[in-house]
Amino acid sequence: MTGEAWPVPDVLAYLAGSWRVERTVRDRAEDLTGVFTGTTRFTAAAGGGLLHVESGVFTWRGVARPAERTLRFLPDATPGTAVVRFADGRFFHGLDLRGGHHVADHPCSADLYRGEFTVDAADRWRTVWRVRGPAKDLVLATEYHRA
Repeated sequence: MTGEAWPVPDVLAYLAGSWRVERTVRDRAEDLTGVFTGTTRFTAAAGGGLLHVESGVFTWRGVARPAERTLRFLPDATPGTAVVRFADGRFFHGLDLRGGHHVADHPCSADLYRGEFTVDAADRWRTVWRVRGPAKDLVLATEYHRA
């Protein structure tokens, strides 16, 4: 990592394509750590934007299981930025990487998800989600490398 954010003038153009993913999930309440490895593909979505499909294997408590998720990244009103929605259309968060770094909050029931997105280079970015509340105390750190 360079330690400095790399500006992205158009988040959807930057993300388009395939990425290798490595994620560490740390449950701070139980002092447990799990690992997800797989791929994320950002492909053109019907109606515009990108369809984000992540698939791989999540290992938790020594048990490896297939895991996947789908999100939609849609153009936002400000050029170069995006709105991220869950597969069912619910709002997740905004995303503005024009400065190479973005912080987003997502309340989920009584828990708060705070995500930090940082672009390190043309082929590398990362996220760190901190989840705190009565039900969760997690840190999810993900590294993305262009495939």
